[in-house]
Amino acid sequence: MQKVTLAQLKQLALQAKNSLWGQAQSLDRDVKLYLHWTAGHYGQFFSDYHINIDHDGSVYVSTNNLADIKSHTWRRNTGAIGIALACAYQANTNNLGPEPPTTQQIEAMAQVVAVLAEVLDLTIDQQRVMTHHEAAVIDGYGLGSGDPETRWDLWFFPGVAKGEGGNVLRGKANWYRNQGVA
Repeated sequence: MQKVTLAQLKQLALQAKNSLWGQAQSLDRDVKLYLHWTAGHYGQFFSDYHINIDHDGSVYVSTNNLADIKSHTWRRNTGAIGIALACAYQANTNNLGPEPPTTQQIEAMAQVVAVLAEVLDLTIDQQRVMTHHEAAVIDGYGLGSGDPETRWDLWFFPGVAKGEGGNVLRGKANWYRNQGVA
C-alpha cells in the first residue's frame, strides 16, 4: 500500500482513464465507482480495493494502475474502481461496532469520489457511484435477500439514517467537486 495525496490520486486516474473507459465501453456502460467498507480494523488494508481510506482520512492505493481489475464488487469489477474505508469491524445493522466509519473517512471518501469523477468525466449519481449495499440490492444479495454473503456497506454510518449512506456520500462528493477540490 502506498499513501497518496489527492493530487497524486488525480494523476493515477488520468493515467488509467483511457483503459478504464475502454473496459467499461466493452460492457456498453460508463466507468463505475463502488464504495465499500472492509469490515476490518482501522489501519487494516486490503488489496481487493484500489483505494483504502484509514480512520484519520489518509488515502492509500493498492496499485499504481487504477484500471487493474480487482475483486471488490461481485460481477462489477471491469471498468470500475473500488474504494474502501478501513473500518466496521464487528458491525451489524443495529450497531456499527467498535470501529465505525469516522467523520474523517467519510469526508475523505467524498473527496476521493469528487477527484475521480472529475478526472474520469463521471456524473456523481447512483448510476455511476454506488455503495456496495446499493449494488448488492440490485444483484440480489443485499439486505433482506437471505443470501449468506449479504452486503450492506455504507447503508448507514454515524449521523446518517439507515438507507441514506449512498445519498449522503454522493451529496458530499458533489459539494466537494463544486468547491474545486477535484
